[in-house]
Amino acid sequence: MEIRSTTDEDFDAFVDTVHAAFGRFPETPVEGGGLWWSALETDRCLLALTADGRPVGTAAAHSFELTLPGETFVPVSGVTAVGVLPSHRRQGVLSAMMRHQLAELRARGEFLSVLLASEAPIYGRFGYGPATYTGRLTVQRHEAALASPRTHAVADAPATGSIEVLRRAECGEVLEAVYDRYRRSQPGALSRPHRWWALRAGQPPISPAPRYVAVHRDADGVPDGYAGYSIGEAETLTVDETIACDDTVFTALARFVLGHDLVSQVVFKHVPPQHPLRWQFADFRAGRVSGDTDWLWVRLLDVPRALTARGWYTDGELVLDVEDPFLGEHGRYLLTVRDGKADCVPTDREPDLSLDVRDLGSVYLGGTAPSTLVRAGHIRAHRPGAAALADALFRAERSPHCLHWF
Repeated sequence: MEIRSTTDEDFDAFVDTVHAAFGRFPETPVEGGGLWWSALETDRCLLALTADGRPVGTAAAHSFELTLPGETFVPVSGVTAVGVLPSHRRQGVLSAMMRHQLAELRARGEFLSVLLASEAPIYGRFGYGPATYTGRLTVQRHEAALASPRTHAVADAPATGSIEVLRRAECGEVLEAVYDRYRRSQPGALSRPHRWWALRAGQPPISPAPRYVAVHRDADGVPDGYAGYSIGEAETLTVDETIACDDTVFTALARFVLGHDLVSQVVFKHVPPQHPLRWQFADFRAGRVSGDTDWLWVRLLDVPRALTARGWYTDGELVLDVEDPFLGEHGRYLLTVRDGKADCVPTDREPDLSLDVRDLGSVYLGGTAPSTLVRAGHIRAHRPGAAALADALFRAERSPHCLHWF
């Protein structure tokens, strides 16, 4: 079997193979773009071929920036389009592609890789761990009254600023600018390169699918938030994503869609865990959570570089014993945090925590408490207080969240 990067000449074969792996057919091109694979980077796509040159497997990577705790932005590979033809599964093709891809990422000098897992059991064995989570919030409109946090009365006063309703086709540049501003302050958020917007590749509101967009502007008229939505069957208004540069803007956008006429319920997709919106309803049970799931999975390719790249909010010292079974690697590191910066060096000291690299990926952005994985039997704590210190060290300034689909 040969694994190699694609060229422009065999890109069509790549697209056909990944669709066949999932039992699907490529969509018909639409005016204005919108095909998800149009944003793929040809030189970052891999084909697995049999001895006679037949493609049987695919994998690819996008070039993104990831926002880390401390508002640090680092390059990251967004792994996608991973598939093996049903006729060649369980024959080592996927493992060979993943090993080849990780070697390529390291050769590029990268220390982090991320993906969205189509099936949760697959990617843990390659060193990826779930690191951000998302869900949907469904609100019956007759229960949608928001309350003032001080008086618990209905909050009728409008927030400072204004909201304008536009069609998706009218506001592409505005969406791009607002999203970029948002993702720079949100741990776990990925960049959306300009070419994604230009090609309209992805899911709404990037794609050309018809949507209305409520654009929020501050008192000076500067866009600082948006909510892209559509109304479908059963008088349901579905918000694909709500982007807001602060909680006040989010509340203003939520109030707008919740007040839409001729709607029986509103569904907010991609709401992060512990979002304050549920607490803003006069009836706490008005917001019904469903579809709670993992979203962004993280893999560390260089432990010291990854741990020193992010910001920290508590001083402390931990010795981490990290196993990487897939790559056959092992390292023990002294993590020392002082004044928001970390130093991470190899050590022979006795470990405070022993963990798999996938579990380090899960706790890396602050969305999974190390103590949870200790209780689950994933991480082993070697002394009292080690898990509590790890919780304090790895926490983020706000819950990590990723909206971007790739």
